[in-house]
Amino acid sequence: MMIHSRQAMMHTRREMVHTHQTAPTQFVEANGIRFAYRRFGKSGGVPLVFNQHFTGTMDHWDPAVTDGLAATREVILFNNAGISSTSGEVPTSVEEMAVNAAAFIRALGLARVDVLGFSLGGLVAQALTLAKPGLVRRLVLVGTGPRGGEGMATLTPEAQAVFGATYAHPDDVWLGVFFTPTEKSQAAGRAFLRLRQEGRDPEVSEKVAPAQIEAISKWGAPRAGAFDYLREITHPTLVINGSNDVIVYTVNSFILQQNLPNAQLILYPDSNHGSQYQYPALFVADVTRFLDAEAPFPTQKDADHA
Repeated sequence: MMIHSRQAMMHTRREMVHTHQTAPTQFVEANGIRFAYRRFGKSGGVPLVFNQHFTGTMDHWDPAVTDGLAATREVILFNNAGISSTSGEVPTSVEEMAVNAAAFIRALGLARVDVLGFSLGGLVAQALTLAKPGLVRRLVLVGTGPRGGEGMATLTPEAQAVFGATYAHPDDVWLGVFFTPTEKSQAAGRAFLRLRQEGRDPEVSEKVAPAQIEAISKWGAPRAGAFDYLREITHPTLVINGSNDVIVYTVNSFILQQNLPNAQLILYPDSNHGSQYQYPALFVADVTRFLDAEAPFPTQKDADHA
């Protein structure tokens, strides 16, 4: 009995030993690509797979978000093809990125996952769910938009200005991308810049941005019946954004919620593209409730029987 208890304790300690800051980078092969990834958190349930934004790596997630969610589930961060420590070329279409994401998930031996996509990662999450509906249980879309969305055919003028500027510290670009100019939002931004420092991923190559911009432009190009595909994504979906997203305009989150058959929309106040980084505790609580609920959107009758 004593041995079993000690083994159980050791197993638990081993599970919880890693955090966003300490999780080692691991590798797995799929589709001829060597994917870099990190896994940490509480194992045993459905893992949550994170899909990253434009030119971002595993190091650009906020530890307050990843560790917050890892307290109740296993989280998996990865670099898709051609990003940082992952081999291969960055595809020039969102759909090809989704094929690679699905191959990565399957290579880990996972039959079902929850999927979180932020910005460009939210486009990939939609395409992944559309192509492999059986692989995805629930979907979290953050600061993102639909095919043919408002102002999505090119980077918005605001995005071009922020990304085109020069900064004393490279990470300072995210203050303009993710946060509003208000004092409160910028203070949250300075707190956000506590990104992983040890064992960091290499910065992305100069090939990444042009390929990703081409993929985003194809996705965002206006077309007839642009939103029809969303009706095929019947998975429970949580859509979250800032009240004033100037990178992927906030109206696009409303379009997602209006056209997805089973979606809730949450907008946080005085916030831009990175609303989840301005309100990490609130975001973690909202996502945790959504992922853990037996019925993701319970009616009073559902709640009474819970």
